Amino acid sequence: MSERELSRIAQEAAFIVKGYAFSLRDDQFVSILNLEHPDCAMVVNREGEMIETNMDPIEQQIVLGLCKKNLQFLEA
Repeated sequence: MSERELSRIAQEAAFIVKGYAFSLRDDQFVSILNLEHPDCAMVVNREGEMIETNMDPIEQQIVLGLCKKNLQFLEA
């Protein structure tokens, strides 16, 4: 992923927490991208339940914790 693409994702994200960009998709799922390691991503539903990911189990737990604390701030 290019720096330009990362910059666009960061700018368009609903919010960024601890280096993770949270973006609400058209289908109402939430995409979460690790901006430090853009090969690590997760998709969750609005309740914070994981739909898919390629993150390792430790990172999954960290991101799911961030979801529980911050998904309430998504607009839709």
